[in-house]
Amino acid sequence: MPAWRTETTSTMTTLDSTHDPARRSWVDSANDPATDFPIQNLPFGRFRRAGSGDPWRIGVAIGDRVLDLAQARSAGGWDVDIAALLEPLAAGDLNRFMALGAPARRRLRAALSDALTDSSDASDASGGRRDALASALLAQADAELTVPCTIGDYTDFYTGIHHATAVGKLFRPDNPLLPNYRWVPIGYHGRASSIVASGHPVRRPNGQTKAPDAETPSFGPSRRLDYELELGFLIGPGNALGEPIPMARAEEHLFGVTLFNDWSARDIQPWEYQPLGPFLAKNFASTISPWVVTMEALAPFRAAFVRPDGDPQPLPYLDSAQNRATGALDIRVEAWLQTAAMRAAGSPGVRLSAGNSRDAAYWTAAQLVAHHAAGGCNLQPGDLLGSGTLSGREPSEAGSLLELSDGGKRPIALPGGETRTFLADGDTLTLRAHCERPGARRIGFGACAGTILPAPPLP
Repeated sequence: MPAWRTETTSTMTTLDSTHDPARRSWVDSANDPATDFPIQNLPFGRFRRAGSGDPWRIGVAIGDRVLDLAQARSAGGWDVDIAALLEPLAAGDLNRFMALGAPARRRLRAALSDALTDSSDASDASGGRRDALASALLAQADAELTVPCTIGDYTDFYTGIHHATAVGKLFRPDNPLLPNYRWVPIGYHGRASSIVASGHPVRRPNGQTKAPDAETPSFGPSRRLDYELELGFLIGPGNALGEPIPMARAEEHLFGVTLFNDWSARDIQPWEYQPLGPFLAKNFASTISPWVVTMEALAPFRAAFVRPDGDPQPLPYLDSAQNRATGALDIRVEAWLQTAAMRAAGSPGVRLSAGNSRDAAYWTAAQLVAHHAAGGCNLQPGDLLGSGTLSGREPSEAGSLLELSDGGKRPIALPGGETRTFLADGDTLTLRAHCERPGARRIGFGACAGTILPAPPLP
Protein backbone atom coordinates (compact mmCIF):
# COMPACT_ATOMS: atom_id res chain seq x y z
CA MET A 1 0.00 0.00 0.00
CA PRO A 2 1.52 3.42 -0.95
CA ALA A 3 2.55 5.66 1.94
CA TRP A 4 -0.09 8.23 1.03
CA ARG A 5 -2.82 5.64 1.62
CA THR A 6 -1.67 4.66 5.09
CA GLU A 7 -4.38 5.00 7.73
CA THR A 8 -3.67 5.95 11.33
CA THR A 9 -5.80 6.36 14.43
CA SER A 10 -5.82 10.17 14.32
CA THR A 11 -7.58 12.29 11.71
CA MET A 12 -4.76 14.80 12.09
CA THR A 13 -2.21 12.25 10.87
CA THR A 14 -4.36 10.28 8.42
CA LEU A 15 -2.90 10.19 4.92
CA ASP A 16 -5.25 9.90 1.96
CA SER A 17 -5.37 10.57 -1.77
CA THR A 18 -5.05 14.34 -1.26
CA HIS A 19 -1.46 13.72 -0.10
CA ASP A 20 -0.49 11.58 -3.10
CA PRO A 21 2.77 13.14 -4.39
CA ALA A 22 1.84 12.10 -7.93
CA ARG A 23 -1.34 14.18 -7.91
CA ARG A 24 -1.08 17.12 -10.31
CA SER A 25 -3.25 20.18 -10.83
CA TRP A 26 -4.58 21.79 -14.00
CA VAL A 27 -3.21 25.01 -12.45
CA ASP A 28 0.22 24.61 -14.05
CA SER A 29 2.17 26.67 -11.48
CA ALA A 30 1.04 24.27 -8.73
CA ASN A 31 3.14 21.54 -10.37
CA ASP A 32 6.39 23.49 -10.05
CA PRO A 33 8.59 21.52 -7.61
CA ALA A 34 9.70 24.80 -6.02
CA THR A 35 6.23 26.16 -5.25
CA ASP A 36 5.08 26.46 -1.65
CA PHE A 37 1.53 25.75 -2.74
CA PRO A 38 1.10 22.51 -4.68
CA ILE A 39 -2.28 20.81 -4.74
CA GLN A 40 -1.19 18.80 -1.69
CA ASN A 41 -1.17 22.00 0.42
CA LEU A 42 -4.25 24.23 -0.22
CA PRO A 43 -3.79 26.70 2.68
CA PHE A 44 -6.47 29.25 3.57
CA GLY A 45 -6.05 33.02 3.61
CA ARG A 46 -7.85 36.38 3.28
CA PHE A 47 -7.32 38.52 0.21
CA ARG A 48 -8.73 41.09 -2.15
CA ARG A 49 -7.65 42.48 -5.49
CA ALA A 50 -4.79 44.90 -4.81
CA GLY A 51 -5.87 48.54 -4.79
CA SER A 52 -9.57 47.68 -4.90
CA GLY A 53 -10.65 48.46 -1.35
CA ASP A 54 -13.16 45.59 -1.68
CA PRO A 55 -14.25 43.53 1.34
CA TRP A 56 -11.81 40.80 2.29
CA ARG A 57 -12.49 37.41 0.73
CA ILE A 58 -11.41 33.89 1.68
CA GLY A 59 -9.33 31.85 -0.74
CA VAL A 60 -6.94 28.95 -0.96
CA ALA A 61 -3.46 29.24 -2.46
CA ILE A 62 -2.76 26.98 -5.44
CA GLY A 63 0.57 27.54 -7.20
CA ASP A 64 0.92 31.26 -7.92
CA ARG A 65 -2.86 31.76 -7.84
CA VAL A 66 -5.62 32.25 -5.25
CA LEU A 67 -8.88 30.37 -5.67
CA ASP A 68 -11.67 32.76 -4.65
CA LEU A 69 -14.03 30.56 -2.64
CA ALA A 70 -16.99 32.90 -3.09
CA GLN A 71 -16.69 32.62 -6.86
CA ALA A 72 -15.98 28.90 -6.57
CA ARG A 73 -19.21 28.37 -4.63
CA SER A 74 -21.15 30.44 -7.15
CA ALA A 75 -19.79 28.24 -9.95
CA GLY A 76 -22.07 25.48 -8.67
CA GLY A 77 -21.84 21.77 -9.24
CA TRP A 78 -20.92 20.99 -5.64
CA ASP A 79 -22.55 18.33 -3.52
CA VAL A 80 -25.01 19.77 -1.02
CA ASP A 81 -22.72 19.22 1.96
CA ILE A 82 -19.76 20.87 0.19
CA ALA A 83 -21.88 23.87 -0.79
CA ALA A 84 -22.83 24.21 2.89
CA LEU A 85 -19.16 24.11 3.95
CA LEU A 86 -18.31 26.77 1.38
CA GLU A 87 -21.06 29.10 2.63
CA PRO A 88 -19.15 30.76 5.54
CA LEU A 89 -16.04 30.99 3.37
CA ALA A 90 -18.00 32.60 0.55
CA ALA A 91 -19.24 35.10 3.14
CA GLY A 92 -15.62 35.96 4.04
CA ASP A 93 -15.81 34.36 7.50
CA LEU A 94 -12.91 31.97 7.99
CA ASN A 95 -13.48 31.86 11.76
CA ARG A 96 -16.94 30.34 11.31
CA PHE A 97 -15.43 27.63 9.13
CA MET A 98 -12.60 27.08 11.62
CA ALA A 99 -15.20 26.35 14.30
CA LEU A 100 -16.56 23.39 12.31
CA GLY A 101 -13.55 21.20 13.09
CA ALA A 102 -11.43 18.56 11.37
CA PRO A 103 -14.17 16.49 9.67
CA ALA A 104 -15.41 19.57 7.81
CA ARG A 105 -11.87 20.54 6.77
CA ARG A 106 -11.14 17.04 5.53
CA ARG A 107 -14.34 16.90 3.49
CA LEU A 108 -13.79 20.29 1.86
CA ARG A 109 -10.09 19.59 1.30
CA ALA A 110 -10.96 16.42 -0.62
CA ALA A 111 -13.56 18.22 -2.73
CA LEU A 112 -11.25 21.13 -3.60
CA SER A 113 -8.38 18.77 -4.34
CA ASP A 114 -10.55 16.73 -6.71
CA ALA A 115 -11.84 19.87 -8.42
CA LEU A 116 -8.31 21.20 -8.96
CA THR A 117 -6.79 17.88 -10.05
CA ASP A 118 -5.66 17.57 -13.66
CA SER A 119 -7.70 15.03 -15.59
CA SER A 120 -8.11 14.10 -19.21
CA ASP A 121 -11.67 12.97 -18.51
CA ALA A 122 -13.90 16.03 -18.92
CA SER A 123 -16.86 14.10 -17.52
CA ASP A 124 -15.45 13.81 -14.00
CA ALA A 125 -15.57 16.37 -11.18
CA SER A 126 -12.31 18.08 -12.06
CA GLY A 127 -12.72 18.19 -15.80
CA GLY A 128 -16.35 19.27 -15.72
CA ARG A 129 -15.74 22.15 -13.35
CA ARG A 130 -12.37 23.30 -14.65
CA ASP A 131 -13.58 26.17 -16.85
CA ALA A 132 -15.84 27.55 -14.12
CA LEU A 133 -13.15 27.43 -11.46
CA ALA A 134 -10.51 28.90 -13.78
CA SER A 135 -12.45 32.17 -13.74
CA ALA A 136 -12.31 32.13 -9.91
CA LEU A 137 -8.49 32.26 -9.91
CA LEU A 138 -6.55 35.45 -9.20
CA ALA A 139 -2.79 35.81 -9.55
CA GLN A 140 -1.22 36.20 -6.12
CA ALA A 141 0.84 39.03 -7.58
CA ASP A 142 -2.42 40.93 -8.10
CA ALA A 143 -3.77 40.19 -4.62
CA GLU A 144 -3.47 42.08 -1.34
CA LEU A 145 -3.20 39.69 1.62
CA THR A 146 -4.03 40.34 5.24
CA VAL A 147 -4.12 38.53 8.59
CA PRO A 148 -5.78 35.23 7.66
CA CYS A 149 -8.58 35.32 10.24
CA THR A 150 -9.92 37.40 13.11
CA ILE A 151 -7.52 36.83 16.02
CA GLY A 152 -9.39 37.50 19.24
CA ASP A 153 -6.66 36.44 21.65
CA TYR A 154 -2.96 35.72 21.35
CA THR A 155 -0.67 33.82 23.71
CA ASP A 156 3.06 33.48 23.17
CA PHE A 157 4.82 30.42 24.51
CA TYR A 158 8.50 29.64 25.07
CA THR A 159 8.84 26.14 23.63
CA GLY A 160 12.34 26.53 22.14
CA ILE A 161 14.58 25.00 24.79
CA HIS A 162 17.82 25.87 22.99
CA HIS A 163 16.70 29.51 22.70
CA ALA A 164 15.67 29.56 26.36
CA THR A 165 19.03 28.12 27.37
CA ALA A 166 21.05 30.49 25.17
CA VAL A 167 19.18 33.56 26.40
CA GLY A 168 19.36 32.32 29.97
CA LYS A 169 23.15 32.10 29.71
CA LEU A 170 23.30 35.77 28.76
CA PHE A 171 21.48 36.85 31.91
CA ARG A 172 22.05 33.95 34.34
CA PRO A 173 25.32 32.21 33.37
CA ASP A 174 25.19 29.89 36.39
CA ASN A 175 21.47 29.05 36.08
CA PRO A 176 20.37 29.53 32.46
CA LEU A 177 17.27 27.31 32.46
CA LEU A 178 14.88 27.82 35.35
CA PRO A 179 13.64 24.63 37.07
CA ASN A 180 10.02 24.97 35.92
CA TYR A 181 10.91 24.95 32.22
CA ARG A 182 10.97 21.16 31.81
CA TRP A 183 7.66 20.74 33.64
CA VAL A 184 5.30 23.46 32.44
CA PRO A 185 4.85 25.21 29.05
CA ILE A 186 5.87 28.81 29.80
CA GLY A 187 3.82 31.55 28.14
CA TYR A 188 2.35 35.02 28.45
CA HIS A 189 -0.73 36.71 27.04
CA GLY A 190 0.18 39.04 24.17
CA ARG A 191 -1.53 41.78 22.22
CA ALA A 192 -3.76 40.61 19.34
CA SER A 193 -4.52 44.09 18.01
CA SER A 194 -0.94 44.70 16.83
CA ILE A 195 -0.61 41.46 14.82
CA VAL A 196 -0.05 42.38 11.17
CA ALA A 197 0.27 40.42 7.95
CA SER A 198 3.47 39.78 6.04
CA GLY A 199 4.57 42.88 4.13
CA HIS A 200 3.19 45.37 6.65
CA PRO A 201 6.00 47.70 7.81
CA VAL A 202 7.06 47.63 11.45
CA ARG A 203 7.84 50.89 13.23
CA ARG A 204 10.70 50.85 15.70
CA PRO A 205 9.19 51.27 19.19
CA ASN A 206 9.96 53.83 21.84
CA GLY A 207 10.22 52.75 25.43
CA GLN A 208 12.05 53.00 28.73
CA THR A 209 15.56 51.61 29.03
CA LYS A 210 18.13 51.79 31.78
CA ALA A 211 21.86 51.49 31.21
CA PRO A 212 23.71 49.53 33.92
CA ASP A 213 25.70 52.61 34.94
CA ALA A 214 22.79 55.07 34.79
CA GLU A 215 21.04 56.37 37.89
CA THR A 216 17.69 56.80 36.13
CA PRO A 217 16.04 55.26 33.06
CA SER A 218 15.55 57.14 29.79
CA PHE A 219 12.82 57.08 27.15
CA GLY A 220 13.49 56.80 23.43
CA PRO A 221 13.79 54.49 20.41
CA SER A 222 14.88 50.90 20.95
CA ARG A 223 18.48 50.34 19.84
CA ARG A 224 18.32 46.57 20.12
CA LEU A 225 15.42 45.63 17.86
CA ASP A 226 15.24 41.91 17.17
CA TYR A 227 13.13 39.27 15.45
CA GLU A 228 11.94 35.89 16.75
CA LEU A 229 11.50 32.95 14.39
CA GLU A 230 8.30 31.22 15.50
CA LEU A 231 5.37 29.14 14.34
CA GLY A 232 1.81 30.25 15.03
CA PHE A 233 -0.87 27.69 15.88
CA LEU A 234 -4.44 28.78 15.15
CA ILE A 235 -7.34 27.35 17.11
CA GLY A 236 -10.30 25.74 15.35
CA PRO A 237 -13.18 24.65 17.61
CA GLY A 238 -13.06 26.21 21.05
CA ASN A 239 -14.05 24.97 24.49
CA ALA A 240 -16.53 26.20 27.06
CA LEU A 241 -15.35 28.36 29.94
CA GLY A 242 -14.36 26.13 32.84
CA GLU A 243 -14.01 22.98 30.74
CA PRO A 244 -10.40 21.84 30.19
CA ILE A 245 -9.29 20.20 26.94
CA PRO A 246 -7.78 16.74 27.55
CA MET A 247 -4.62 15.76 25.67
CA ALA A 248 -6.48 12.97 23.90
CA ARG A 249 -8.62 15.62 22.17
CA ALA A 250 -6.24 18.58 22.05
CA GLU A 251 -5.40 18.21 18.35
CA GLU A 252 -9.10 18.37 17.47
CA HIS A 253 -8.91 22.03 18.53
CA LEU A 254 -6.07 22.93 16.15
CA PHE A 255 -6.92 24.39 12.74
CA GLY A 256 -3.51 25.01 11.20
CA VAL A 257 -0.06 26.56 11.34
CA THR A 258 1.48 29.83 10.14
CA LEU A 259 4.85 31.52 10.37
CA PHE A 260 5.09 34.11 13.12
CA ASN A 261 7.63 36.82 13.99
CA ASP A 262 7.26 38.23 17.50
CA TRP A 263 9.39 41.36 17.10
CA SER A 264 11.24 42.19 20.32
CA ALA A 265 12.96 45.28 21.73
CA ARG A 266 15.75 43.64 23.70
CA ASP A 267 16.82 46.81 25.53
CA ILE A 268 13.29 47.71 26.67
CA GLN A 269 12.45 44.17 27.73
CA PRO A 270 14.86 43.58 30.69
CA TRP A 271 13.95 46.84 32.41
CA GLU A 272 10.17 46.49 32.19
CA TYR A 273 9.42 42.77 32.34
CA GLN A 274 9.97 42.17 36.06
CA PRO A 275 7.84 41.07 37.80
CA LEU A 276 4.89 40.66 35.38
CA GLY A 277 6.51 39.86 32.04
CA PRO A 278 6.81 41.46 28.58
CA PHE A 279 4.94 44.67 27.79
CA LEU A 280 6.05 47.48 25.41
CA ALA A 281 9.02 45.39 24.27
CA LYS A 282 6.58 43.02 22.59
CA ASN A 283 3.25 44.74 21.95
CA PHE A 284 4.27 47.17 19.19
CA ALA A 285 3.99 44.58 16.38
CA SER A 286 3.99 40.87 15.56
CA THR A 287 3.96 39.63 11.96
CA ILE A 288 2.06 36.59 10.74
CA SER A 289 2.27 34.87 7.36
CA PRO A 290 -1.00 35.26 5.42
CA TRP A 291 -1.57 31.56 4.62
CA VAL A 292 -2.73 28.97 7.17
CA VAL A 293 -1.41 25.50 6.38
CA THR A 294 -4.02 23.12 7.78
CA MET A 295 -3.25 20.25 10.10
CA GLU A 296 -4.42 17.90 7.34
CA ALA A 297 -1.81 19.23 4.90
CA LEU A 298 0.87 18.63 7.55
CA ALA A 299 -0.09 14.98 8.09
CA PRO A 300 2.88 13.57 6.09
CA PHE A 301 5.30 15.62 8.16
CA ARG A 302 4.53 14.47 11.69
CA ALA A 303 7.26 13.06 13.93
CA ALA A 304 7.57 11.33 17.26
CA PHE A 305 7.77 13.51 20.37
CA VAL A 306 10.76 12.30 22.37
CA ARG A 307 12.29 13.89 25.45
CA PRO A 308 16.09 13.74 25.84
CA ASP A 309 17.47 11.03 28.10
CA GLY A 310 17.43 12.16 31.69
CA ASP A 311 14.70 14.77 31.21
CA PRO A 312 11.39 14.33 33.07
CA GLN A 313 8.43 13.04 31.14
CA PRO A 314 5.37 15.35 30.98
CA LEU A 315 2.81 15.17 33.74
CA PRO A 316 -0.18 12.97 32.82
CA TYR A 317 -2.41 15.88 31.74
CA LEU A 318 0.24 16.78 29.11
CA ASP A 319 0.84 13.24 27.88
CA SER A 320 -0.86 10.86 25.45
CA ALA A 321 0.13 7.93 23.27
CA GLN A 322 -0.79 9.90 20.15
CA ASN A 323 1.36 12.85 21.18
CA ARG A 324 4.35 10.59 21.84
CA ALA A 325 3.91 8.90 18.45
CA THR A 326 3.20 11.89 16.17
CA GLY A 327 3.06 15.09 18.23
CA ALA A 328 6.08 16.84 16.69
CA LEU A 329 6.11 18.73 13.37
CA ASP A 330 8.97 18.34 10.89
CA ILE A 331 9.17 21.89 9.52
CA ARG A 332 12.37 23.52 8.23
CA VAL A 333 12.42 27.19 9.27
CA GLU A 334 14.69 29.96 8.00
CA ALA A 335 15.37 33.66 8.63
CA TRP A 336 16.60 36.00 5.86
CA LEU A 337 17.85 39.57 6.09
CA GLN A 338 17.84 42.15 3.29
CA THR A 339 19.37 45.48 4.25
CA ALA A 340 18.52 48.72 2.48
CA ALA A 341 21.90 48.58 0.73
CA MET A 342 21.23 45.04 -0.47
CA ARG A 343 17.81 46.09 -1.76
CA ALA A 344 19.32 49.03 -3.66
CA ALA A 345 21.86 46.66 -5.23
CA GLY A 346 19.14 44.21 -6.28
CA SER A 347 20.28 41.51 -3.84
CA PRO A 348 17.57 39.25 -2.38
CA GLY A 349 19.38 39.20 0.97
CA VAL A 350 21.28 36.70 3.06
CA ARG A 351 20.11 33.77 5.14
CA LEU A 352 20.86 34.34 8.80
CA SER A 353 19.88 30.93 10.13
CA ALA A 354 18.06 27.68 9.38
CA GLY A 355 16.73 24.93 11.65
CA ASN A 356 13.87 22.53 12.23
CA SER A 357 10.89 22.88 14.55
CA ARG A 358 11.07 19.16 15.33
CA ASP A 359 14.46 19.60 17.01
CA ALA A 360 13.81 23.01 18.55
CA ALA A 361 10.46 22.70 20.32
CA TYR A 362 10.38 21.18 23.80
CA TRP A 363 6.56 21.14 23.84
CA THR A 364 4.13 20.15 21.07
CA ALA A 365 1.20 22.18 19.78
CA ALA A 366 -1.24 19.76 21.42
CA GLN A 367 0.47 20.26 24.78
CA LEU A 368 0.15 24.03 24.42
CA VAL A 369 -3.58 23.68 23.78
CA ALA A 370 -4.10 21.30 26.70
CA HIS A 371 -2.09 23.43 29.13
CA HIS A 372 -3.73 26.69 28.03
CA ALA A 373 -7.17 25.26 28.78
CA ALA A 374 -6.13 23.22 31.83
CA GLY A 375 -7.31 25.89 34.26
CA GLY A 376 -10.62 26.35 32.43
CA CYS A 377 -9.62 29.09 29.96
CA ASN A 378 -11.99 29.12 26.99
CA LEU A 379 -10.15 29.10 23.66
CA GLN A 380 -12.05 30.39 20.65
CA PRO A 381 -11.83 29.90 16.86
CA GLY A 382 -9.00 32.05 15.51
CA ASP A 383 -7.06 32.33 18.77
CA LEU A 384 -3.32 32.31 18.13
CA LEU A 385 -0.68 30.42 20.11
CA GLY A 386 2.91 31.42 19.31
CA SER A 387 5.53 28.71 19.66
CA GLY A 388 8.27 30.97 20.96
CA THR A 389 11.64 31.28 19.25
CA LEU A 390 12.62 28.03 17.52
CA SER A 391 16.40 27.85 17.79
CA GLY A 392 18.39 24.67 17.24
CA ARG A 393 21.44 23.36 19.05
CA GLU A 394 23.95 24.81 16.60
CA PRO A 395 24.81 28.53 16.36
CA SER A 396 23.72 28.49 12.71
CA GLU A 397 20.23 27.46 13.87
CA ALA A 398 19.61 30.42 16.18
CA GLY A 399 16.23 32.06 15.69
CA SER A 400 17.09 35.58 16.87
CA LEU A 401 19.82 38.18 16.57
CA LEU A 402 20.18 38.15 20.35
CA GLU A 403 21.67 34.67 20.01
CA LEU A 404 23.46 35.15 16.69
CA SER A 405 25.33 38.21 17.99
CA ASP A 406 25.83 36.83 21.51
CA GLY A 407 23.79 39.60 23.06
CA GLY A 408 25.29 42.22 20.74
CA LYS A 409 28.91 41.38 21.60
CA ARG A 410 29.79 39.83 18.22
CA PRO A 411 28.63 41.76 15.12
CA ILE A 412 27.44 39.57 12.25
CA ALA A 413 29.39 40.12 9.03
CA LEU A 414 27.15 40.61 5.99
CA PRO A 415 27.96 40.71 2.25
CA GLY A 416 29.18 44.09 1.05
CA GLY A 417 31.00 44.90 4.27
CA GLU A 418 27.92 45.62 6.40
CA THR A 419 27.50 44.27 9.92
CA ARG A 420 24.58 43.83 12.30
CA THR A 421 24.10 43.12 15.96
CA PHE A 422 20.43 44.12 15.90
CA LEU A 423 18.08 45.39 13.18
CA ALA A 424 18.61 48.76 11.52
CA ASP A 425 15.97 51.02 9.99
CA GLY A 426 15.34 49.90 6.42
CA ASP A 427 16.13 46.24 7.11
CA THR A 428 13.64 43.66 5.84
CA LEU A 429 13.49 40.46 7.86
CA THR A 430 11.76 37.50 6.19
CA LEU A 431 10.85 34.13 7.69
CA ARG A 432 10.34 31.16 5.38
CA ALA A 433 9.50 27.51 6.03
CA HIS A 434 8.75 24.31 4.20
CA CYS A 435 8.15 20.61 4.81
CA GLU A 436 9.96 18.04 2.72
CA ARG A 437 10.23 14.26 3.08
CA PRO A 438 10.80 11.28 0.75
CA GLY A 439 7.47 9.98 -0.51
CA ALA A 440 5.65 13.28 0.05
CA ARG A 441 5.20 16.48 -1.95
CA ARG A 442 7.13 19.48 -0.65
CA ILE A 443 4.83 22.16 0.79
CA GLY A 444 5.60 25.64 2.12
CA PHE A 445 4.14 28.47 4.18
CA GLY A 446 4.79 31.56 2.05
CA ALA A 447 6.74 34.54 3.35
CA CYS A 448 6.49 36.29 6.71
CA ALA A 449 8.24 39.62 6.12
CA GLY A 450 8.47 43.06 7.66
CA THR A 451 10.57 46.16 6.97
CA ILE A 452 11.74 48.31 9.87
CA LEU A 453 10.71 51.98 9.82
CA PRO A 454 12.17 54.68 12.10
CA ALA A 455 10.62 55.22 15.50
CA PRO A 456 7.78 57.77 15.77
CA PRO A 457 8.65 61.22 17.15
CA LEU A 458 8.94 61.38 20.91
CA PRO A 459 5.85 62.76 22.67
